[in-house]
Amino acid sequence: MKPLKALIVLGVCLALLGAAGTWLFSRATAAQPCNGLPEDQRIQRSVGATVRPGMSCETLGKAIIEASVGSAGRHTEAQAQALKDVLFALRSGEGKRLTLDPALRTPLATALADYAPDLHAMLGGNGSTEYVTKAAPQTPPWESGGTHHLAVFTDTLKGVLQAVAQDPQAYAMLRMAETRSAAQRLAAVPADAKGYALTVPPTEIARALGTLDGIANAVTHEQGANRSQSWRATVVDALLSDPTTAAVEQDPVAGGPTALWIQGLKKTPDTERYDRLRTQAVDMARAWTQERKTEAQAQQGLLADVERTALSASSEIKS
Repeated sequence: MKPLKALIVLGVCLALLGAAGTWLFSRATAAQPCNGLPEDQRIQRSVGATVRPGMSCETLGKAIIEASVGSAGRHTEAQAQALKDVLFALRSGEGKRLTLDPALRTPLATALADYAPDLHAMLGGNGSTEYVTKAAPQTPPWESGGTHHLAVFTDTLKGVLQAVAQDPQAYAMLRMAETRSAAQRLAAVPADAKGYALTVPPTEIARALGTLDGIANAVTHEQGANRSQSWRATVVDALLSDPTTAAVEQDPVAGGPTALWIQGLKKTPDTERYDRLRTQAVDMARAWTQERKTEAQAQQGLLADVERTALSASSEIKS
């Protein structure tokens, strides 16, 4: 029994030492400047020659934007690959909550917002198989519709979004990007659409916006009352001052569901505006179905599905 007991004790000690070593390694990795991106050879190759150890995170953020942001919403393979490499480099430590260098939050939000249709597809689960089959790190971006597309694992994307969202203005930028994609998705539905062709687009939007709701809940859950209140107020202010808001207010008819949603948000008392964000998917779907003169019973059923979908997606995000 004694040799067996000694072996058990030795095994426990080795396991504890291994866990401690892993913890120390992950702590050291997390403590690296700029999340270790300047030292990553993949990032040096795809983001550009300006990326080098010792550079400032502000300069790195600018380099990421320059390497990944396209023109008029269109991207080359190199641009999409640069952002894909950055996202996977940040999430290389599976199982750990990503803590992003503050100087990288806005640049990453800027880059991600430029791929808004791809973000919508990944968060909304639009059924396109490419966003699943081409999500692996080693799979390059693909071209369709005159642009190259970004795809990463959904958990990887959600982890980065949650880290970016620590900055409320960065979160608002991503939310408004999804709002624009949602409006475009609804506008593309044929006038005579029925069945799944009618119901899938608003439920996709609900899933994407519900995920962003869950990310917001996770971020504010970690903050004290004062910080979370300030975060929420900043998000609302940033949404209402976004150029998209000004554009749809100038032409409410062209703005469609987005214009009606923003008008409703502005009319909401200040203290209730943030909570109104949680009903965005339902509000936009309601405005859209009213515009289409959808039959009342069908509208009620669709709005109930949208509400359930948004709540389900929100609950999947863990704080």
